[in-house]
Amino acid sequence: MIKWAIILAVVGLVLAVLGFGGLGGAFIEIAKILFWLAIIIAVILFVLGLTVYKKVT
Repeated sequence: MIKWAIILAVVGLVLAVLGFGGLGGAFIEIAKILFWLAIIIAVILFVLGLTVYKKVT
């Protein structure tokens, strides 16, 4: 998911430089949403991993 966020951010920046500001802004917004979604999922999995580890040992 982070990979897609980076790809969309780069495409958005290229589009903005080429003059397609509206479309570039949309790509950047989608990239930001994907980035934060990936961070939230990573934190949830980290917390779940810690709780499962405590129950196993």
